[in-house]
Amino acid sequence: MQYFEDIEVGNKASFGSYEVTRDEVVAFAQKYDPQPFHLSDEAAAETHFGRLSASGWHTCAMTMAMVVENLRANAQAGLGSPGIDELRWLRPVYPGDTLRCESEVLDKRASESRPEMGIFHSRMTVFNQDDKPVMSFISTGLVSTRPTD
Repeated sequence: MQYFEDIEVGNKASFGSYEVTRDEVVAFAQKYDPQPFHLSDEAAAETHFGRLSASGWHTCAMTMAMVVENLRANAQAGLGSPGIDELRWLRPVYPGDTLRCESEVLDKRASESRPEMGIFHSRMTVFNQDDKPVMSFISTGLVSTRPTD
């Protein structure tokens, strides 16, 4: 199990692989972000996207799937997150893209009010198959401290 004490500032990780499909792009958009350029090839062709593109919120959801898979694989004693900062959608994500993540731990501190947990910030960058960044944000993570018993 990976606890707060095991997290080191400056640590970098590369993980995940998520294939973006047209069906998933359209299904997500129909339910959560029904803008025409997320739903229709014809409508998207008339925009700066040029073709059907995934919602930025869908990109966030696909990233979260990769993050959770990575947390499970590394058995982190995670306790969730109170939020993210500086979310930026840098490039469109298209059906046929394959996404991956890179993270870097920026800082960490023990919680003053909850001694059983620590807090850390990481910069997350999501790349497409051409190693072009498509999204970035800074996450705040909560993680258990190592049990003392």
